[in-house]
Amino acid sequence: MKMILGLSVAVVAALAIACGDDDDDGPTAIDVALAEWSVTPSSASATAGDVTFSVTNNGEEPHEFLVIRTDLAPDALPTDDDGKVPEEEIDLIDEIEPFAAGTTEEITLNLDAGSYVLICNIVELVPGEEPESHYVQGMRTSFTVE
Repeated sequence: MKMILGLSVAVVAALAIACGDDDDDGPTAIDVALAEWSVTPSSASATAGDVTFSVTNNGEEPHEFLVIRTDLAPDALPTDDDGKVPEEEIDLIDEIEPFAAGTTEEITLNLDAGSYVLICNIVELVPGEEPESHYVQGMRTSFTVE
């Protein structure tokens, strides 16, 4: 009987190790839709640690995706005369460079708890016209990591 009990305990322990805990589930997945003129994540928050942003460009033109750590409101980031957020003046965590309409790109980041802003920072310059800043047009949203 002791042998059966010992074997049972060993099996339960092996299963517990094999199953792991919630920390081994991988990164938190956040889908993000970009379009003219919006940034729409599937959730406005995530748990600190690895977060994978799967970003789909649902718009008609190229967009990019920046993750910025800041306590500023999404519409209060500094901009230059063209409406571009100067990346050297902010806490830019990482970005997905401009990518085509109808495509999806992914980025996995290890994020600390805090406040973030997700933006597209493209500025279109057409001679004789006002610059078209995707950020100024509304491609920005807040994101919280808890």
